[in-house]
Amino acid sequence: MNADKKQLWNKAIKWPLYSVAIVPIFICGAYNLNAFKDIKLLNFLGFTIASILLLFWENLTNDLYDSETGIDEFKFHSIVNLIKNKKLIFLIAYLSLFLGLLIIYIISLSLSINILILILLSCSLGYLYQGPPFRLGYLGLGEPLCWLAFGPFTFAAGLIALNPIGIYANEIPWRESLLLGTGPALCITLVLFCSHFHQIKEDKKYGKNSPLVLLGTKKSASLVPWVIIFIYSFQTYTIFIEFIPRLCILYLISMPYAIKLINILKNYYYNPKSLRDCKFIALKFQTINGFGLIIGLILNTLL
Repeated sequence: MNADKKQLWNKAIKWPLYSVAIVPIFICGAYNLNAFKDIKLLNFLGFTIASILLLFWENLTNDLYDSETGIDEFKFHSIVNLIKNKKLIFLIAYLSLFLGLLIIYIISLSLSINILILILLSCSLGYLYQGPPFRLGYLGLGEPLCWLAFGPFTFAAGLIALNPIGIYANEIPWRESLLLGTGPALCITLVLFCSHFHQIKEDKKYGKNSPLVLLGTKKSASLVPWVIIFIYSFQTYTIFIEFIPRLCILYLISMPYAIKLINILKNYYYNPKSLRDCKFIALKFQTINGFGLIIGLILNTLL
């Protein structure tokens, strides 16, 4: 495989993007460890693998369904453009979905059927975002769907699955999932939001009314600092009310990437080519913000 082909495959597989699947589970695990001094380790491993498989399904079908609208015509690192076999991609994607849901089902059998229901809801939102005939992402609804899927639904399922004493077996921990998951899920949503900046012309051409198409790049860029301020403010609030320990202030180690993202959007919002890395800066912000929370929770447990 030549260097160019290898680079395209690396972009297609999107290895760094899998932090959006892993970080929420690690946060749920660290929260349970801090609150109850233990977690269900096998469920933690199984849930992590299932989350990766489900995101793999999401990424494959995203390329598959986008190929039907023509929006990925010149996206050379699209899986469809690389493999050129839609049936094979479809089979791999839905095998991944089946295996991911099977693991979640097995975990649910030992604890609560609510785990499976919540993850099915998350997957349904993922399909509504991209799948025909809905394609709600083309109506500018991708970001709220993303927040719901990766926020209250995923965090509630994770908290139930990893709790060592089954305290959430008969109820869905909405309060805990909202307090714990709102900030990290907004970070994930910001990754999706920033992925549109460099492709606004393509989105307009193929009728994908992303928030950037609806708002324009200047307004969209000016919105990002307020989202980041809200994320930090909300996470500080959860420390203030003693929901999470003070050491979770380590989420601030993500600030250099927050500043970098704000500055590049402020200075180059009019130049799509200069904004190709925005998604990856937002991804680093999301990952490090999440690991700041995780480290804070684990350190508090140890100390």
